[in-house]
Formats: sequence, structure tokens, C-alpha cells
Amino acid sequence: MQEFFNNVSRYPRYLISFTLGIFFNAIEPLMPLLKRPTTAIALVGIVVSVFVFLTFTLKAMLGLSAV
Repeated sequence: MQEFFNNVSRYPRYLISFTLGIFFNAIEPLMPLLKRPTTAIALVGIVVSVFVFLTFTLKAMLGLSAV
């Protein structure tokens, strides 16, 4: 039974490693765009607008506020 719990206790570490790997691989191609101010401003604007769009969409779908 101890071996079972040792095996199960590895899953959170795997989940964190897997999630960080996906995050870093998604962000890495965007890093050269942050070197120039023009593209950095555009990239930050796109990220903020995507976040706002998702927030409004989820609020409307879940009926959390009157839109």
C-alpha cells in the first residue's frame, strides 16, 4: 500500500511540470517580440484584450452579470 501512495504522490509534481512545460513552450516564440517597444506594446495589448474578451464571454455565458 505504501508503494501505491508513493506513486499517487508523484502525480501533482507531474501535473505542475507538464503545465509549466506547455506554458514555457507557448511563451518562448513570443520573447523576441518583447525586445522592440512597438511589438511589445502590441503583444501586451493583444494579451489584455484576449483576457478581457474571455472574461466578458464567460460572465455572459454563466449569467454572472447583466451584459
